[in-house]
Amino acid sequence: MIFNKIIFLTLILIFTSSLAVKAQSDEDVEKVGEIFDNVLTQSSCYNWLHYLCKNIGHRIAGSPNGAAAVEYTRQMLDTIGCDNVWLQPVKVPYWTRGAVAECRIINSKTLGTLDLSVVALGYSAATNPVGISGEVIEVKSVSDLEKMDEAKVKGKIVFFNTPMDPTKISTFSAYGEAGHQRTSGPKKAAEKGAIAAIVRSLTLKADDVPHSGVTIFDEGKEIPAVGIGIQSAERLSALLKSESHTNVYLRLDCKKHKEQLTYNVIGEIKGSVEPEKIILIGGHIDSWDIGEGAHDDGAGCVQSMEVLHVFKRLRIKPRYTIRCVLFANEENGLKGGSTYAEEAKKKGEVHIAAIESDGGGHTPRGFGMDAVPELLKGAYSKAQKWREILAPYGFYELVTGGSGADIGPLKNQNVVLFGYRPDSQRYFDYHHTANDVFESVHKRELELGAGGIAGLVYLIDKYGF
Repeated sequence: MIFNKIIFLTLILIFTSSLAVKAQSDEDVEKVGEIFDNVLTQSSCYNWLHYLCKNIGHRIAGSPNGAAAVEYTRQMLDTIGCDNVWLQPVKVPYWTRGAVAECRIINSKTLGTLDLSVVALGYSAATNPVGISGEVIEVKSVSDLEKMDEAKVKGKIVFFNTPMDPTKISTFSAYGEAGHQRTSGPKKAAEKGAIAAIVRSLTLKADDVPHSGVTIFDEGKEIPAVGIGIQSAERLSALLKSESHTNVYLRLDCKKHKEQLTYNVIGEIKGSVEPEKIILIGGHIDSWDIGEGAHDDGAGCVQSMEVLHVFKRLRIKPRYTIRCVLFANEENGLKGGSTYAEEAKKKGEVHIAAIESDGGGHTPRGFGMDAVPELLKGAYSKAQKWREILAPYGFYELVTGGSGADIGPLKNQNVVLFGYRPDSQRYFDYHHTANDVFESVHKRELELGAGGIAGLVYLIDKYGF
């Protein structure tokens, strides 16, 4: 009899427990649905993006436009009713490309003179005022250049022509594999005595729009370096096959300035139960000084701001502090992210999670996760349950690996990191180009991303790690 009672009580406990879990799950589905409905009907993020792009424009760190973007977003975070809004000082390098970017094939036996579509890479040196000319040598990779005899490179213009791999379904993976030619290629060319570098743009689109982006030199050893449009790259490569001694003329007037003071823009809603614990959401407020920085990363900034805005509109009182950080200087130094992490460590701040949106404003696909190994396994298992709640809104993916450059420095402070992942197929049509403008962002796609990030924040805040 006692044994039967034990079985009966056990079954009752299992049944009531399952009912509680079901009720909890239904409540989460309902709340996340409410968040999405509210963002898709009442969001301000598209209007904020319009102002950033059309009234301020490109926002290289340390520039007057960068300062205007800092002040505008600070005011918006204050206007939506954050409990605290402040600016965190960040010292950043400051470089300008100038007004001139000329590049052309000269004295070709078959083509004569032909203009090439180029744009200066970040931290490129200027040419002399009248420009430079030299013979072009083509290499397929940085490692190929490193194997070459210095005598074959000295006095030449090195043309890096590594295409992004079209078989990679994730274009970010293809970008990562080919990106070394831009970030370190010109430096390696300079070390072997090259007078300039031309780098194939990092895109899969067969247009002639050149892509900028940072290239890293040793101090005082910079050379002129440009990104070249895909059609121009193919033209130059084809000519080199028939005319091995092809010459190119190049003129740039880039300039490196003294270090400037800018800011991370921070706003937060204080937690109602454990305010000392922080869930961070963010993007980077700077952009390259071409285009309008719409996808990279105006979209991520306004999506992060919208998370706080929807929490305020729906009167959600979070358990933990929800903090929006718009980072400075992601494009050419990562000073904003490193400064934030250093200050957080000094203050003893505890971040339980950080989410970055820096993949553009396209249709949602999901999130990537990262953390130190001993933390990642359990966090990933818990987050898989949340994926089921977010999947009806297009957030199907939850994978390990990859988060965000600005939040990366927080990893060793035992923070679970998330990177928002939109569809990547069109992102590198716009990335670091003059085409990265407001008109290239779809309002609904932008808002769906904001809704998903807000939904994830709600679930992290409720269940923690």
